[in-house]
Amino acid sequence: MIDKINLNYDWKYSENFSDDALLTKFDDSNFQSVNIPHTNKEIPFNNFDEEIYQFVSIYRKHVTIDEKFKGKRLILEFEAVANAADVYVNGKLAFSHKGSYTAFSGDITDFVEFGKDNIIAVKVDSTEREDIPPFGNIVDYLVYGGIYREVYIYVHEEEYIKQMCLSPIDVLEKPTLRVDLKFNKTTKKPVQITIINEGKEISKTAISTNADSVSLDIEIKNAKLWDIDNPNLYTIKAELGNDVIEDKVGIREAKFTKNGFVLNGKKIMLRGLNRHQSYPYVGNAMPASAQIADAEFLKFHLGVNLARTSHYPNSKHFLRRCDEIGLLVFTEIPGWQHVSKREDWRELCLQHVEEMITQCYNHPSIVLWGVRINESPDDDELYTKTNALAHSLDPYRQTTGVRFFPKSHLLEDVYAYNDFIHSGSNAPITPKFIVTSPSKPLIISEHNGHMYPTKSFDHENKRLEHALRHARVVNAAYKSKGHSAVIGWCMSDYNTHKDFGSGDKICYHGVTDMFRIDKLAAYTYRIQQDKEPILELSSNMEIGDVAGSNLGKVIIFTNCEEIKMYKNGVLINTFDVKKEAEKSEFKYLPHPLISLDDVVGNQVENDKEFNFSKKDAARVKKALLDTRKYGAVGAGARNFFTFLKMLFAYKISVNKMTELYRKFVTAWGDKQISYKFEGYINGKKVAETEKGAMNSKSLFVKADKNYLIEDETYDVVRIELKAVSQYGNVLHYDSSVINVETNGIVDVIGPKQIALLGGQRAVWVKTKGLSGKAVVRFTSDDIETKEIEIDVKKK
Repeated sequence: MIDKINLNYDWKYSENFSDDALLTKFDDSNFQSVNIPHTNKEIPFNNFDEEIYQFVSIYRKHVTIDEKFKGKRLILEFEAVANAADVYVNGKLAFSHKGSYTAFSGDITDFVEFGKDNIIAVKVDSTEREDIPPFGNIVDYLVYGGIYREVYIYVHEEEYIKQMCLSPIDVLEKPTLRVDLKFNKTTKKPVQITIINEGKEISKTAISTNADSVSLDIEIKNAKLWDIDNPNLYTIKAELGNDVIEDKVGIREAKFTKNGFVLNGKKIMLRGLNRHQSYPYVGNAMPASAQIADAEFLKFHLGVNLARTSHYPNSKHFLRRCDEIGLLVFTEIPGWQHVSKREDWRELCLQHVEEMITQCYNHPSIVLWGVRINESPDDDELYTKTNALAHSLDPYRQTTGVRFFPKSHLLEDVYAYNDFIHSGSNAPITPKFIVTSPSKPLIISEHNGHMYPTKSFDHENKRLEHALRHARVVNAAYKSKGHSAVIGWCMSDYNTHKDFGSGDKICYHGVTDMFRIDKLAAYTYRIQQDKEPILELSSNMEIGDVAGSNLGKVIIFTNCEEIKMYKNGVLINTFDVKKEAEKSEFKYLPHPLISLDDVVGNQVENDKEFNFSKKDAARVKKALLDTRKYGAVGAGARNFFTFLKMLFAYKISVNKMTELYRKFVTAWGDKQISYKFEGYINGKKVAETEKGAMNSKSLFVKADKNYLIEDETYDVVRIELKAVSQYGNVLHYDSSVINVETNGIVDVIGPKQIALLGGQRAVWVKTKGLSGKAVVRFTSDDIETKEIEIDVKKK
């Protein structure tokens, strides 16, 4: 394998750029020491001036290149820098790049001095320049600044493999891998291709060369196909003399058709979420482990099978993890609505298409290239070029571009439409024939989002309506025979410009908050998978939290088969989820949302005080449930006469009759009710939740993992905090102030004193070059102290 020199530690950084700092002999001893990934300016969680990070800064790195590398080619690569970079080596400009989301590199062999101290100086322009997409107009997200992805020097031979593209072809008939190699110059050296699967060498092919590129097809015998449930990967190693590179690929066929998405000949409904790559305080600057965690969060926690990398290419670590776990990806070029008439902007747009495709080519998870600026108007001149360029670079994947208006000029293969028609009581989605031709593939690339921004600390009914709106759209897309995918806006809340959001620089559009903590809408997605049993209610069953003490609509989110309901420890009802699903308005979902209409169960029939007959008990129960749903007046005359009949038939006093509702439904003014729900699959209890009044508060603390490994970069871990009742339910109106302390082995990202938001919060901690047991302690004036231990290692 080629050597890789890690440049992610010990950079010198200053927010104040000067030309002198580009020179070799400049004194940078008073600069800040930082590690990569790095944001040029940490920002508050909300309520800040977005221009605080929009400036020109300087990074300097001292590096000694071992003399053993003389005669080699040194390629300096930056995974991403926002927004423009001029790279100097020993005082001389080596190369430059414009754009925040793609990697770039340059050959610095002729600039370095072997065995001596070399200075790499990077001028980073993080201003919003009109010559660089997505800028030129307003943008609904923050781009941030800094060297926010990794930096390396790759050491190649004089003749080396510059690019390897791996394309599965004839997958369903004769699975074959097409290997295209490009060299840095014409070579006569033979190339050897080795294919490895599950640690075993299954193929080795040699081919002679006399050009600057070569292409060959290799049949994969007994191929193990890549799909969302079995993401089988093959390792491909290419050798040109001593220059060796390798990558991974999946053998699969993916196609969007007018009737839906087909993977390896099997139709699959794609259910996804859009992802912004940003995080609190540090923006986009998070290492591999955080990118990997987001991929796993989408697939395993939120239960989706598709992610859209809105509105730019994401980290290679995120994409690689998607490959490994079977999460499909739709990625696109940087931009938001605005298409500039500037020629340099438009040329850069084409450059970004090429960089996105060449850098992301081998990821089997990617099934669509987005080659239009998100939500932009038709521009046939530009988009004819972007689409043609994409197909020339990758003839095997389909293209698309996201619109927010119907009947746009479709130059690409798939019509991607942001369908924001739903406003609560109207149609969930727009009929296909209104959006595009029925003969074309169609995906809903965004829905909900700004139509109903919802905070984790909003009242219960709003949080429920947020979840229901997502469910209505996804359910309608499943019902439709013409949609291939439905992708919600969006995975998590995100910081934005002053023109958008809730006035505090946050768009509260996520099904989780910015800390990746579930809102109720997350359960609409979570229950659609089968690997984790889920049982949650939309309500904490606190009647004082709702108008008129009427709980109204309560939803059970579950993928269980049977639900048992207990009231104060007594079994009062059993629900067959399949039967309940048949009458659900969400019946087209894999796991419909279930309405908890019957909170009375068998209580009336079994009550010894009133001793109703079975028939009368059923009448009383219906009257009580109608009263609960519609109110005493709205329930109608029939219910009034039911109660009147019972009054005379059973010689019950008026006062006693009025207690029926309190006894069997609300317990208003009486002993507080607790409800317990148990979920069963194949007769076995797999989940439970209990709802009732809070009489004790505690702090729930959980880390996503109990270890950190500092390797090519620092490592991070998210720690989730929740104020919960004795039943484990989140106390959504709790705003306790929490102090975060460590024993010095790790650092806290962001402030060390925080307030819970909607009863919840998370912090990320990161390594700082030390090893041992990190202790993170959470203290508060009104909640008990909690500690968590994390094992920190250096690789």
